[in-house]
Amino acid sequence: MQLGWIGTGVMGAAIVKNLMAAGHTLTVYNRTKSKTDALVAQGATWAATPAAVAAASDVVFTMVGFPKDVEQVYFGEQGIFSQLAAGKTVIDMTTSQPKLAVKIAAYAQKHGIQALDAPVSGGDIGAKNATLTVMVGGDEAAYTAMLPLFQAVGHKVNYFGAAGTGQHAKMANQIMIAGTMTGLTEMLLYTEAAGLDPEKVLATLSSGGADNWSMENYVPRILKADYTPGFFARHFLKDLRIALTEADAMGLDLVATAQAKRLYEVMVDVKGLGDQGTQGLINSYR
Repeated sequence: MQLGWIGTGVMGAAIVKNLMAAGHTLTVYNRTKSKTDALVAQGATWAATPAAVAAASDVVFTMVGFPKDVEQVYFGEQGIFSQLAAGKTVIDMTTSQPKLAVKIAAYAQKHGIQALDAPVSGGDIGAKNATLTVMVGGDEAAYTAMLPLFQAVGHKVNYFGAAGTGQHAKMANQIMIAGTMTGLTEMLLYTEAAGLDPEKVLATLSSGGADNWSMENYVPRILKADYTPGFFARHFLKDLRIALTEADAMGLDLVATAQAKRLYEVMVDVKGLGDQGTQGLINSYR
């Protein structure tokens, strides 16, 4: 299958490698061309614009940073929809606004194109190992047709319903992660203050009721002072802002999530650490 991929960041590049390993031909685009060099060396084809990716592809994936980037990639002058023919499919794997997923799907349907919103969870490790969790919204027939592609990059794929529901599911995921990230950060600070061996504490908690994915994957990085991004803190802050906007629209007051957002605002907006991974939250406390 001729696939297009727009956005070859930390996770995007790893997913492209897995799709190529599954036997697909990839055309790739990234605003910073050098971030596609390794993929091109492995057999992918570079395209100069999102429109050029669309012209060469049966299915176009997108995984970019922010909703404004999604909007530009799809609806811009050199965007996907300027060249994508009827009968093709677009899949946005960016964590973005549910209402934008609905807008993309509405335009696609009007022009005979299939559209799915399919954000993922699992970070850089999940992307590298093809063990992502994929949350999909959009036309069910399109989902069924694209399922083999999702299964090539993830170990758990769930379909939630109409356009935007995949994004809503990802918001639920991010709300949960907000709690685990603040919890593991404060757990480590407490451990240090009490003079405990953090490695021993991690081993103990990982075998009991406190166990969670964030702790198992990020605490070892923190103990090595490794704050490289498996997932950028600035992107996580974006996600929390979207989640709280959606919650507000539904009449929900998510107090703990709002506090997590404020903590990440200190990290990203005040301390300028947005290019660290989400585990860098501990540096705001220190």
